[in-house]
Amino acid sequence: MALSQEQIAARVESLRYRSADRDSRNLEVLAVRKGQISSVYPDFFPDGVDANVVANFVDIVARDLSEVMAPLPAVNCSAANQTSDRARAFADKRTRIASNYFAHSDLSVQMYSGADWYITYGFLPFIIELDEEAKLPRIRLENPLGAYPEFDRYGRCVAFAKRYMMTLGELVSMFPEFEYELLGREGYKQDLMQQLELIRYYDKDQSVVYLPTKSNLVLSRAKNPLGKMMVVVARKPSIDGELRGQFDDIIGIQLLRNRFALLAMEAAEKSVQAPIVLPQDVQELQLGGDAIIRTATPAGVRRVELNIPPGAFTEQELLNQELRVGARYPEGRTGNIDASIVTGQGVQALMGAFDTQVKSAQAIFASAMRDVISLCFEVDEMIYPDSKTIRGVDAGSPYEIEYNPKKDIKGDYSCDVRYGMLAGLNPAQGLIFMLQALGGGLISKDLAMREMPFLINVTQEMEKIEIENMRQSLLGSLQAYTQAIPQMAASGGNASEVVRQIASVIKARQKGRALEDAIEDIFAPQEQVPPAGAAPSMVEQPSPAPAEAPVGGALPEMEPQGQPSIMSLLSGLTGQGEPTASVRTIRRR
Repeated sequence: MALSQEQIAARVESLRYRSADRDSRNLEVLAVRKGQISSVYPDFFPDGVDANVVANFVDIVARDLSEVMAPLPAVNCSAANQTSDRARAFADKRTRIASNYFAHSDLSVQMYSGADWYITYGFLPFIIELDEEAKLPRIRLENPLGAYPEFDRYGRCVAFAKRYMMTLGELVSMFPEFEYELLGREGYKQDLMQQLELIRYYDKDQSVVYLPTKSNLVLSRAKNPLGKMMVVVARKPSIDGELRGQFDDIIGIQLLRNRFALLAMEAAEKSVQAPIVLPQDVQELQLGGDAIIRTATPAGVRRVELNIPPGAFTEQELLNQELRVGARYPEGRTGNIDASIVTGQGVQALMGAFDTQVKSAQAIFASAMRDVISLCFEVDEMIYPDSKTIRGVDAGSPYEIEYNPKKDIKGDYSCDVRYGMLAGLNPAQGLIFMLQALGGGLISKDLAMREMPFLINVTQEMEKIEIENMRQSLLGSLQAYTQAIPQMAASGGNASEVVRQIASVIKARQKGRALEDAIEDIFAPQEQVPPAGAAPSMVEQPSPAPAEAPVGGALPEMEPQGQPSIMSLLSGLTGQGEPTASVRTIRRR
C-alpha cells in the first residue's frame, strides 16, 4: 500500500535526523573544496584572510581521482548459446540497445561529476526517469548533497529523498497551477527571493514532490509504473554502515597546512620589517636604497634577527605526508618521484594505493550500472513497447538499427557490465598485461576484447579482423605471384600475361574496387575456344619410351597430356640449317 503524505513527511524527517552528522561533514568538505576553509574554522584565520593560502589539496585529489574513475565500463549482453548465430545476433542487438541508454543519457559526461560526488560524499544515486519525447528511459545522476537514501538489510535502496533549495519566484514559475497556494493573499507583494525547501521522494509505489514549509503542500505526485524502486545507489565501503566521503577526516590537516603557511608568511613579513640596530655614535638614520649611515662601527648596523626553529619546516613536511596518506593519494601523481624507476618498482609502490581505490570504485559502479540497465530494459519493454530506431557508433563504425522492445528484449533484462581485468591499471600496464596473458595462452582473444575498458561489439569486431586477415593473405599471395616474374622471364617463359593481370588489379584498386572482387574477376579461368573450322583434336596415348635416345638430340620428357609439340622441340637451327631439338620442362602452378 502506498504511503500517505503524512507518512512520507515523517519518513523523510526520520532520514534527515539520522543523517544530521553526515550533512554537517558534507557541508564542511564542500566549503573546503570551494576554497572557503575560513568559514569552517573562523578562529584560525586572521582578519582579512577568508580563503586557502596553499594549494587546495582536497579539490585537486577529488578532481584527479574522478577523472580516472569516470570512463564508462564495457556493456555486453552475452548469449546463452554461443554456438548459435541467432542467439549471438539477439545478444548483440541487446548490447547496442543497452549502450544506447548510456548514449541517450549522456552518461559519459555525467560520470565526471558523478565520480567526483562519489569520492567526496561517499555515495552516488542513479535515477531512472521516463523521457516521453524520445520514448526511452533516461539515466540521471543526482547530487548526494542533501540526499537521504534508505536501504534494506540486503543493501538495496527502498526509499530515497532529495532536498532542494529554491526561491519562491522559481517555484511559482515551475508550478503556476499552485500560484495562490505559494503566494497566499499577499500575492507578488512579498519577497520572491526567499528560499524555500523542496523535497522529492521516491519509493516503489510513487514519486512525490512537496513543500514542507507550506504544510507539506504536494506539487506533484506520480504512480510508479513498474512497481519497483527507480533509484540505484552506489555506496563506498564503510565499517559502520555510515556514508562517509574520502576527505571527511583530513579537513583538519588541510587547516593546519593553511595555518602553517600563514605563520610562515607572518615570519617572513616580520623578518623584513624587523627593527634596525644601530651603534651609539649614529645620530641620524636615513632609509631607502641609497641611504647613508655614518658610524665608526658599521658592523653593528643590522636588523633584529628572527630565529625560526628548523622543526617548524619538518612539521610542515609531516603534515603534507599525513595529508597524502589520509587522502590515499600517492606522491607519484604530482610528478614528485624520489624512488628508482629503473625497474619500475618505485613507481609501482607509489601508485599502489591509487590503483586499488580506482579498481574498487569501478567495481561498485559496474554493480550499480548492471541494475540500472536492467531497470532500463524493463521500462523500455513495459512503458514504451513500440518499435523505434536508434543510432550510434559501435567499435568506430556508425550504425542504425530498428528494434521492438517486446521482440528484441523479450523479458531478458540481464546484462554484463564490467570494467574488465584492466580496472585500476594505467593504459600501459593494462596493455602489457593483456598481451602477456594472450601470449601465454591464458585467455582467448574473445575474452580479451570483452575485457577492454571501452564499448566494443565483439562479434562484429571479430568478423572485421577475420576479413582483414584474409585480405592480407590474399594480398601476400598476389605479391608472391609478382615475385615470380623474373624467374619466369629468365627461363624463357612469357611473363606479359602476369604483368597485365597485376596491372589490372592495381587499376581496379585505384578505381575503388575491393581487393577480393578485383582479383576474382581478373584471375577468373578463361575457357579455351577452338578456332572456327578446326577439326577436333585427337588425344593420342603416349608411346612407350625407346631404349635409346635418338642421335642428334636428347630424349624429350613426356607431359601428362601427351607428346610435346613441334614448337616445344624445335628450339634452334645449326649453321648448316639442321634443327637442334631439346626438351625444357616448365612446371606452372
